[in-house]
Amino acid sequence: MKPAPFALSRKSLAALLIAAAWAHTAGAVVSFEEVKRDFRSSDTAVLDRNGELLQRVRTDPTVRRGQWTALADVSPALRTAMVLSEDKRFYEHSGIDWRAVSAAAWGNLWNTRTRGASTITMQLSGLLDDDLRRNSGGRSFTQKIGQTVAAAQLERNWRKDQILEAYLNTVPFRGEIVGIDALSRTLFGKAPSGLDAREASVAAALVRAPNAKPAAVAQRACEVLRTMEPQQKTDCEALDMFTSAAVQRRAFEPNEGIAPHAARRVLREIRDANAAAAPAAASAAPAPKGKEKDKETGVRTTLRAPLQRFALDTLQRHLRELRDRHVEDGALVVLDNATGEVLAWVGSSGPLSQAAEVDGVTALRQPGSTLKPLLYAQAIAEKRITAASLIEDSSAQISTASGLYIPQNYDRRFKGPVSARTALAASLNVPAVRTLVMVSPEAFARELRAAGLPLRESGDYYGYSLALGSAEVSLLSLTNAYRMLANGGRYATTTLTPKPAEKPKAASAAPAPLIDPRAAFIVGDILSDPNARTRTFGLDSILSTRFWTAVKTGTSKDMRDNWAVGWSQRYTVGVWVGNASGESMWDVSGTSGAAPVWAEVMRFLHAREPSRAPSPPAGLVEMQVSFGPGGDGNALEASRSEWFLQGTEQPLFALDTGMATDASGSARITAPADGTIIALDPDIPPQRQRVRFDSEGRGVQWRVDGKPLARGNTVQWFPWPGRHVIELVDAGGKVADQRRIEVRGAGVVAKNNGGARR
Repeated sequence: MKPAPFALSRKSLAALLIAAAWAHTAGAVVSFEEVKRDFRSSDTAVLDRNGELLQRVRTDPTVRRGQWTALADVSPALRTAMVLSEDKRFYEHSGIDWRAVSAAAWGNLWNTRTRGASTITMQLSGLLDDDLRRNSGGRSFTQKIGQTVAAAQLERNWRKDQILEAYLNTVPFRGEIVGIDALSRTLFGKAPSGLDAREASVAAALVRAPNAKPAAVAQRACEVLRTMEPQQKTDCEALDMFTSAAVQRRAFEPNEGIAPHAARRVLREIRDANAAAAPAAASAAPAPKGKEKDKETGVRTTLRAPLQRFALDTLQRHLRELRDRHVEDGALVVLDNATGEVLAWVGSSGPLSQAAEVDGVTALRQPGSTLKPLLYAQAIAEKRITAASLIEDSSAQISTASGLYIPQNYDRRFKGPVSARTALAASLNVPAVRTLVMVSPEAFARELRAAGLPLRESGDYYGYSLALGSAEVSLLSLTNAYRMLANGGRYATTTLTPKPAEKPKAASAAPAPLIDPRAAFIVGDILSDPNARTRTFGLDSILSTRFWTAVKTGTSKDMRDNWAVGWSQRYTVGVWVGNASGESMWDVSGTSGAAPVWAEVMRFLHAREPSRAPSPPAGLVEMQVSFGPGGDGNALEASRSEWFLQGTEQPLFALDTGMATDASGSARITAPADGTIIALDPDIPPQRQRVRFDSEGRGVQWRVDGKPLARGNTVQWFPWPGRHVIELVDAGGKVADQRRIEVRGAGVVAKNNGGARR
């Protein structure tokens, strides 16, 4: 009697296994801990300072893996479906299911289709060993033997729960998807722990046929579901519809979270640092365990997740309110004054923006008046002015290499003589330009570069417009420059990654201040003074807080950018709103654009944390000062207590009245000078531009080109292109003085004694 085919097959297979085991390399079996440690997600998790997830960033474009999922975090339905579908006797065999082998051999003999004899352990061995990995044509006979031996070795060294856990995390499912975490989040939009029986049956069906058509996957899933729930009626038609929708779903976004720009910045810094360190690691030594742990758990940053979330929500909500003013973009950054750690980094308005990928924290934009505090700090430190010094806020015509520069104030009005405190707090442009004339554009540009502001050109290139923010800077660098003021003029860089705690440095080892600490204190005192800013912002300003803060707003020309940057005792906050495209906003002021966001974030930061005014540094003198009378006979400003650098203090500030009239008392024109050439500013509407005429004498009146203009020593004239004769007529009706000037630029035509828009 001939032996049964089954007996021959089994004996032959046993002999082959013995031979393979004898020939197999007796190398050490990889451990479960090694497999888990070497697992790499295709995404990098970027965490906040306390380990809370901020952002997932796709860093491996070749495959889609999620996080390693412990078996306890996989739903019971999924574990059941996998075992029933792939290896019913998984918990009974020792790596090789001999009953399945027998069935497969018998099926091969009679050309009958069977499930196959590959167990979960055998499949895992093929996933862990590149030499045993299945190719497009299937495994070779030698690979199958090696896979069988490897499975037996795994069973001897691993527990069953470890085998199933590793299998679920490394098995390919569909397309680029590998592992149960990526599958669950991509196809079902949930964690593996939440998968129900229907979803588990689809997942199990995909293991058998990863790239099959949806109908074939649904058919297989229906079989699995019937096996799982034999007592219940299975609606295969509904399962077919569900499967078709699931396999086309992509709920697991490549990048998701609340800090995309900060995450990319951190990962880029790490990549650059690793690239720089690569030559030193040419020996290809294994990475230390600490580094491996970082890769497994994510990259930690200095950000605070609750603050980041609040900042993003606040910015987006405010921008929705500004939507009808043609504003769609914004950015925000929060710095810790002491450490330079970035606590919040909002690079864009996200879905509200058409350029959400542009990082507004690092993009270069014109800062407007937010450079003025740095300018006044330099002028005070150099003892060119004091906080009480009077600076003329009147029409200024400054000769430059390219012609006359005529700055204007934001409200197109001049305030006359004002103190430096008022000029800075009220953000008056003309006094700032006059201050830059004292400091010089090149000296100011050098100071800005030293403070970390990336000026592309020289100070002479920008000229006196540098006082009004004509250079481009980033929100991060500008906010850090304000942090320098908060730290008594000491500059230090910012960081997005935690640094090891350092021992306190001795006072002698601390870096020297970039700006005189006394000047930095005075500027902070000015920017925290609500009374000083009333001329522009009023008494009830959004900039006023219930706790101590110093803040400055700024708007670039044509309303392309709006800023609010300021600091408290512990934090510095910078906000920018505008359009990434560079288009102008509509009717957005310093207090309606970025300032409300700045104020809300500051209130959030200090909801339970006080902010007290800084103590004055040594070398400051506080003195009561008063101001002399103006043209109306009243004091130019109210008496007050003022801070001075020691040696610059004085009790009275008044105009030089001896220059009011000449010795003879005759009428004469003091401005403009004869032969002046005036260039109309194309960025200011023509009807808003004025040229100021000043004179001495009593009862005078003005004429332009023979036509009466106005009476008084000071008048505002609406210019129009052409050559003009300006005459001053004294009280007796005689021409006492005249000037010839030329206005260049289009936009207006003569009409009566003024002009009309063309």
